[in-house]
Amino acid sequence: MPARTPTVIQLVGLGVTLGAVAVFSIFTLRQLDGLRRLESDSVDRSRRDSLQLIRIQNNLTQLGLALRDMAEGTEPYPITGYKPEFDRMRGDLQDALSVEAQLMPATRTPAQQEMLNNTFARFWGEVDHLWTVAAQGQTNEARALIRTRLESERSTMTTVIARLLVQNSEAEGAAVQEITAIYGRVEKNLYVLLAAVVAAISITSALVILHDRRVFAQLSRLSEERKELAGQVISVQEDVFRNLARELHDEFGQVLTAVGVMLQRVEKKLPDASKQREDIHEVREIANQTLERVRSMSQMLHPPVLDDYGLENSIEWYLRQFEKQTGFQVHYEKIGIGPWIGDTIAIHVYRILQESLNNVVRHSGTTEAWVKVAYSPASLCLEVEDHGAGLEGKPARKGLGLIGMRERAELLGGQMEFQKPAEGGTRVKLVVPLPAGGVHE
Repeated sequence: MPARTPTVIQLVGLGVTLGAVAVFSIFTLRQLDGLRRLESDSVDRSRRDSLQLIRIQNNLTQLGLALRDMAEGTEPYPITGYKPEFDRMRGDLQDALSVEAQLMPATRTPAQQEMLNNTFARFWGEVDHLWTVAAQGQTNEARALIRTRLESERSTMTTVIARLLVQNSEAEGAAVQEITAIYGRVEKNLYVLLAAVVAAISITSALVILHDRRVFAQLSRLSEERKELAGQVISVQEDVFRNLARELHDEFGQVLTAVGVMLQRVEKKLPDASKQREDIHEVREIANQTLERVRSMSQMLHPPVLDDYGLENSIEWYLRQFEKQTGFQVHYEKIGIGPWIGDTIAIHVYRILQESLNNVVRHSGTTEAWVKVAYSPASLCLEVEDHGAGLEGKPARKGLGLIGMRERAELLGGQMEFQKPAEGGTRVKLVVPLPAGGVHE
């Protein structure tokens, strides 16, 4: 297993993603801040300045009408009677010019502003001269002054204001185009960010998936190695049991049989009522009991009936022995006709049956058990059930015996389940596939 984990890859991918988001956010905030300044300093300022220029233009229009009336003399007022109206419009124009000077756009040059101020100054200078001439009673000269110099100066002011309005309009259009360009750049950056985030996530996911695939491949290989090792361990264990059973049966059994025979011979040579004969008889009984125990132990380690008569007969023989040794009542049910099953499957099924019944004795707290074996051409199903205390939690992870049962089931390619019957207790269910013909060596 490599020491490196997907955490480093994920952290790098997260850092790249967060970095892309941070860079985009900073850039976008700057773009939006520039956009706000552009709207505030250019567009809004230009629009407010245009409003003041329109205000000035309206006043100039009113001045033009008043100058026409004064020049034509259609109104029954003397020229000096227009002075209060001119004074009012002069104050309004000066206020509008003052506000406009504060709002003028950056595109206006100082020369343009100076020309605007000089034009108004000349006009009001001529107006002041008009009032002087009119006050002296020189009406014709005053009207001539209006038609020539005053009207000319007013036309010049009107032209200057119109040009400034056009300039503001052009500046507004340029600002709008720049705003549109900024929105386009922000949208483009958004797509770039999305592409970067998707790329970072995709690369990170691909690296994690590749790492996980390598880990799973290693786990699969380790699982296969563990399974092979478990099979070898169980095979060695069964060989040890078989050899030990053979040694107990052949060596110790023959020795104990010979001892019993020799003791019997000695016993026959002694008088019937002698003390020595009773002692020899007692020793011979102990030797016979020991011989039976050795034979029983030999059969438990590896029953000869399994090799001689097959799995079906071995199960029936073992259940009878189990009832005698433990005092349990075993309800046995067989379904189907058992085919001949070779040692590889038979010994594992037999051991699982042994361990299941031993667990019933140790944990159930009852004296009854149910064993069912169902044979079919394709599989063998073994069920061992009790209605006792049951196994809490996940029994497949508790105890070496239960682990060994599951290991044997996996070696056979079968399935091991621990169920809880409706009556309570535990049901161990083993399903083992059988090869074609029901023979497996």
